[in-house]
Amino acid sequence: MIKKLFSHTAIYGLAPQVPKIAQFFVLPIITQDLTELDFGVAGLLTAYTAAISVLSFLGLRIILVNSYYKSPSQFKWAWRQIYGFLTFWNFFYAFILSLLIYLVIPEVAEVNRWWIILINVAPLVLFGPVATIGSTYFQLKQQPIQIATRTAIFGIVSVLLNLFFISYLKLGYMGWFWSTFISTVLSNASYYYPVNFQLNLTPIFNFKWRSIRRFLKVSLPTVPHYYSGYLLNSSDKMVMDLVGVSTNNVGKYSAAYTIGNMIQQLGNAAGLAVGPMMMKAYKKGKDLEARNLVFLLQIGFLVLTFLISIWSKEVFSFLIRNETLSQMYGLGIIIIMGYNYRPMYLGANNKLFYLEKTHVIWKVTFIAGLINVVSNIILIPFFGFEIAAYTTFVSLLFMGYAGYFIPSVKKLNYVNYHPIKWLVLTLLLTILAYYLVEVDEEIKLIVSIIALLMAMRLGFLFKKKFG
Repeated sequence: MIKKLFSHTAIYGLAPQVPKIAQFFVLPIITQDLTELDFGVAGLLTAYTAAISVLSFLGLRIILVNSYYKSPSQFKWAWRQIYGFLTFWNFFYAFILSLLIYLVIPEVAEVNRWWIILINVAPLVLFGPVATIGSTYFQLKQQPIQIATRTAIFGIVSVLLNLFFISYLKLGYMGWFWSTFISTVLSNASYYYPVNFQLNLTPIFNFKWRSIRRFLKVSLPTVPHYYSGYLLNSSDKMVMDLVGVSTNNVGKYSAAYTIGNMIQQLGNAAGLAVGPMMMKAYKKGKDLEARNLVFLLQIGFLVLTFLISIWSKEVFSFLIRNETLSQMYGLGIIIIMGYNYRPMYLGANNKLFYLEKTHVIWKVTFIAGLINVVSNIILIPFFGFEIAAYTTFVSLLFMGYAGYFIPSVKKLNYVNYHPIKWLVLTLLLTILAYYLVEVDEEIKLIVSIIALLMAMRLGFLFKKKFG
């Protein structure tokens, strides 16, 4: 169990880091050809498009997952119905996305308005939901190599294209958009043949509306839940734009997220790895086994984020060859440590997904997102854009831990996850990291070695006790 958890998490987590390693060497080159304005335009448009991205799948992934486990001999029929329905739906979604981009594009980028619209909607029109269906199938079959290989290959392609478009052609923010477009098209295309021909998951366009309505009755309540991911991770930049923060300052905030985005991706990878294992444990009535998986992830996340945080000053200085942007490491620490919410969030919510208690899930996550948005609207005009990192930190921890204190959720979790202890430990490590980042490198090296030795000791004891 432990070996599979960490091997699959490593595969899912390291695959996105392969292009990140390439980016590690490319970023110092391309940042010489980028300005705060480029970061700002890209950050703002990404924030606005992410605002409606949750509508592209309408939460129907929960039906894919549950039908796979609960109807193993008939799940393909449900998947093909969903595939056909979403193929049509994506044309409507592409129109909404085009209209949004047209309305919100910054004035400085209006010259490229139609290209940006085309770049964003073309993958939807050409391939529909095929990538999500393919990746979900391989995840549930516990074949992480299928997903990881694509992630690594097309991630590297994107990085190399960034180098070409930004540093060679000097396209600025448009270099990011073109790189994302080409790598996304290639990634979607790589799923098309396996899904439609090898797995025979061809779309049923004459789908049964009765079945789709039944699916949507379960999936639509999860839309606010998934939308909370946007409210927590991307809405900050949109709020900054609405309250009059300059594009340059939005760019600084986007730079502060450089490492935080990697930790967020690692959290998503851990969810992909541990999800099928927890579902199997729930199916067998082994809630303690599911909890132990969460605890293992939590230990790993706390150690990793703490070490990255105390070295963030050096990391930012190396990665971002822009003196102004590289000084954002202080905000970076708050953002990085906030993503420690993820393992405990999985512990609170995966049981609800398995039992299809979707009317409960969205309450915590959506409220967490609203806390972030409302706080930013109120506080940014008074305290500046930097306050957004702190509101995000609080909101992420709320989303990760609040579920444990809801009576209806507590009844479904038959084992104690000790949320207060994990929350206090996260807060203490965040405060410690914020101060240690400024000490001499020799002291940080000693602290890092001690932290690693303690983590290894805990891992050994955990493995000895639970196996």
